Parts: sequence; C-alpha cells; structure tokens
Amino acid sequence: MRVTQQLCLLWLVLLLAGCATAPAAPAPPEPAPTVSPWTLVWSDEFDGEALNPRNWLFDKGAGGWGNNEWQFYTDRPENARIENGVLVIEARNEEYLAWEYTSARIKTHYLHAWTYGRIEARIRLPPGGKGIWPAFWMLGENVATARWPNCGEIDIMENIGDPTTVHGSVHGPGYSAGNAITKSFTSPVSLADDFHLYAVEWEPDEIRWYVDDQLYHTLRREQTPGEWVFDHPFFIILNLAVGGNWPGYPDETTVFPQQMLVDYVRVYQKNG
Repeated sequence: MRVTQQLCLLWLVLLLAGCATAPAAPAPPEPAPTVSPWTLVWSDEFDGEALNPRNWLFDKGAGGWGNNEWQFYTDRPENARIENGVLVIEARNEEYLAWEYTSARIKTHYLHAWTYGRIEARIRLPPGGKGIWPAFWMLGENVATARWPNCGEIDIMENIGDPTTVHGSVHGPGYSAGNAITKSFTSPVSLADDFHLYAVEWEPDEIRWYVDDQLYHTLRREQTPGEWVFDHPFFIILNLAVGGNWPGYPDETTVFPQQMLVDYVRVYQKNG
C-alpha cells in the first residue's frame, strides 16, 4: 500500500513538472485593424451658439419653390437655431408677410461643394402628419447656369409625413420630378423618436443610400435613362417644407410647430 502511494506521488510530481515546462499554446493572431476608406474633410457639429455663416447661407422667401409649397422661408431664430448642440429647423403655422406658414432652408452653396464622397447627417425627423416634408439633399453647384434638372439633384433623405418611411432619389435630365429614380426605406420604429444616420456614398459611377449604415438603394451610371450628371461639385441643403405637390397639404389633423433636429453633418472623401 505504501509503495503504491509513493508511486502515485512520484507520478503526480512528474506530471506537474511536465505541465510547468510545457510550452504555452500560441496566442491567436490579433485581427487586422479595420481601415476606413473615408477621410473626414468637412463637418458642422452645430456646437456654437448660432448657425455658422462660414458654412451655411439661408434661402429666403416664398413662391412655392417649384413644388407649390406653402411656407415662407426666413432666417429668424424662430425657424432656425442652435439648441444644446443641435440644429433646430422649425415649421410654424403663423401669419408672415401674407403667408400662413414659416420655416427655414439652409445651404452650403457658394461656400462649400464636393465631388464624390460620403455625405451623412444624424437627424431626428419631425413627428409628421399631412403636408410635412423634411429633406437632406444636394444640388449641382452649376444650378444657376445648367438649370434644374440638368445640374443634377441627389436626395439623401426625404420624408413626407409618415415618420417610418424615408426616400432616396436622384433627378437628372429625362428622370426628374415624377420620373425621378427613387427607392424607399421603411423602419420598424418611428424615425421621429430618436436620431438616425442618413447617408449617401457617391462615387464616379455609383451612388449608394444608407439609413443607420444599412444599405437600401444602389444606383449605377448605366441604370439612368438619361445623362449621368453626378460628376461635378454639389452643395448640401437642409430644409423643412410645408405642403407641395408630392406630400400634399396640411389639414386640421396636422400639428404645429414641427421640428427637424440635426445633430451634425459630415462629408468624407476617399483616402488617396
């Protein structure tokens, strides 16, 4: 019995010694870091006390803006302001210079324009209702000479009253207005309950649309029925329209004021 115990102890000592000297298993290789293809080239984080005039100009006035809209766009803080690091664009039901509604429309035109890139904004939609039309979009910088739609239009995000659905579109010669190339994204939750990320990735022969980095629409050059006019600088527009041919018009069920909130706008371009 004692011999057996001694043998068992010897075997245990040898086993432990072997474990102590055995080489450790090699660690798994570190995953290669993910390198983004995009570099930030411009942004507005809306962290000042007022809208930065080096980044944005106001479109002002009424007249329907080509869509028979009902608002008068102003540069008043009642319609566009910064609150707690967020841009507020507010549509109001009020009498103003013989118009019944006011809102705001801002643009980077004459200040900043880009050819290709990832253009994104983190936006909280208004609660919506009949006749409410928030948009985040781009126009060709040559709009004054080429005219619309020959200048090109890229609609990164449009919403027409239903806060669960947004639309991504392009307009160009032969495919504009009711013939625009459009695809919709429908969310399982209201996009007015929180901020969401809306983006396009625009390259020489392709434009891709995303909501919260989920790809939902891809358009290639050869798919357009007319000339591809997305190969020159475009500027950014943010606005909140009231009424118009596409969304229809407010009625007694539409609640005012309505607010589109923008946390930031960022522009990236390809590395190299």
